[in-house]
Amino acid sequence: MTFQSLKLSKPRSLFFKALANPARMSIINLLQHRSKSVAQISEELGFEQTMVSHHLQCLSFCGFVTSQRKGKSKIYSLNKETVVPILEIVDRHLEEFASSLYECNSLKR
Repeated sequence: MTFQSLKLSKPRSLFFKALANPARMSIINLLQHRSKSVAQISEELGFEQTMVSHHLQCLSFCGFVTSQRKGKSKIYSLNKETVVPILEIVDRHLEEFASSLYECNSLKR
């Protein structure tokens, strides 16, 4: 392993760890179709608003979502420049290569 690949291991691991949380992935999936406020996300997913806010803070910090003020609310959107293309690549990969994903004994289901 080269020094460069060692330097990238930790940030890449953290990148995928942020996406690996089921609640954060649910938020990302929901925002893929339309921008929403914390209240809308909470209502649609059935999550507590404080939990949604906590996960949105993580997703914002990592650059997965952006926000803008609309009155008293913040409206959250997916990062269309990078996250949307990543999700499209993941979907293509799943279709083509990961048909037996649920049979992998190394992954929790």
